[in-house]
Amino acid sequence: MTDQGGEAGSATQRHRSRLYDYMDLPRGDQRGTNRPQISEGTALPEHAATSPDVPDMVERARREFAVLLGVFRRTAVLVPVDDESGSPLTGDYGGVRWIYAFSNERTLARFALARGEGDREWSYQGWLGARLLDAAVPAAGVPCGVALDVGDEGEGTLFPPVRGVVPEGVAVDVVAETGDGN
Repeated sequence: MTDQGGEAGSATQRHRSRLYDYMDLPRGDQRGTNRPQISEGTALPEHAATSPDVPDMVERARREFAVLLGVFRRTAVLVPVDDESGSPLTGDYGGVRWIYAFSNERTLARFALARGEGDREWSYQGWLGARLLDAAVPAAGVPCGVALDVGDEGEGTLFPPVRGVVPEGVAVDVVAETGDGN
C-alpha cells in the first residue's frame, strides 16, 4: 500500500510505503520484479568460452558491468529519504558514503526488516539512476557511490565512486592519479 505524503499542494511529494505489508510474502515472490535487468534483447559482449585467461574474464566482467550501469542509469529506483531533511538515506563504509537505492518496495522492505525497522513507514522518492550518479553523488561532498538493493541476499549491486560510473571530478581513482581531483 502506498500513500502520498507531504503537504497538500507541495511541489514535491514523497511516497510512503507501509513496508510491513510485504513482510509475509514468500521469498520466491519477493525477488525484485522491477530490478534493473539486462533484457533478453541486449547483446552482451562475446567471451571466448575456451579461454580461462584471467584478463579475458576481467574484460568480460567490465563489459557486463558497463551494460548493467547503462540499464541502471535509465531506470527509476526508490531512494529512502530522511523525514526531517529530505536527504537520501546513506551509510558510510570503507571510507565511502553509499546512497541507498532500491528496485522496488519489496527490496526496500527487506532492507528495513534487516535493520529492525520494518514496523515504521519509510518515506522515499523515485529517482533515475543517472540523477543519483550525476547529481546526488557530487553533492555529497565526500567519496560517494550508490548501493542498489543492499540487504537483499546476493542481489545487491554497488556503483562505486570511480571513473566511468560517477563524474570524473568526484571519482576517487582520478583523485588518486592526479593527487588533487582536478
